[in-house]
Amino acid sequence: MNRLDERLNKILPTLTSEKFRENRGLGNEVPFYAFDYPAESEEQVREHVDFLVAQLAKSKPALKVARVHLFQVLVDMLEERNFYDKAVKLQAAKGGEALLKQLKGPLKAEKVAGFITAKWPADEYDAYLIDGVGSAYPIIRTHKLLNVLQPYTGLTPLVLFFPGKYDGQSLRLFGQLSDTPYYRAFRLVD
Repeated sequence: MNRLDERLNKILPTLTSEKFRENRGLGNEVPFYAFDYPAESEEQVREHVDFLVAQLAKSKPALKVARVHLFQVLVDMLEERNFYDKAVKLQAAKGGEALLKQLKGPLKAEKVAGFITAKWPADEYDAYLIDGVGSAYPIIRTHKLLNVLQPYTGLTPLVLFFPGKYDGQSLRLFGQLSDTPYYRAFRLVD
């Protein structure tokens, strides 16, 4: 068993632990967690998140978990505003840079956070599992989203599945792209 498999196998017991659900040991900090992994393991991690959601539904049906695929959220937001097809055409006609410029307003981090918590209200869920981060880049930056999600999620634990490195202070998408430091998340498992 490799190191990533070992870490993935620790997630389910962590999510079902009272310590996690009750935010014990956080010292009044925001209950945000990061599970970092090599970007090339994206498919394996995505499958494991599917497994986690299914296992939680079977073994802990009272535990309501919001599975949030960040890229799908962005697509849903564009479709809701009848902008998705226009966005695809814009990218084909003028390229990715032009598209990113047009999406800055409709897909601002504040709007994405509002969309997520309207669809999955924090008072109705026991935890958020957010994946699809790499697919959503560069449309939305993870550190910005986490910063604006804090007031919306309150004490509901949030786990970010992050294709890159998190050293406890900064997020490095794909292990290379430097992001603004984000000091508030805890490593989910070592």
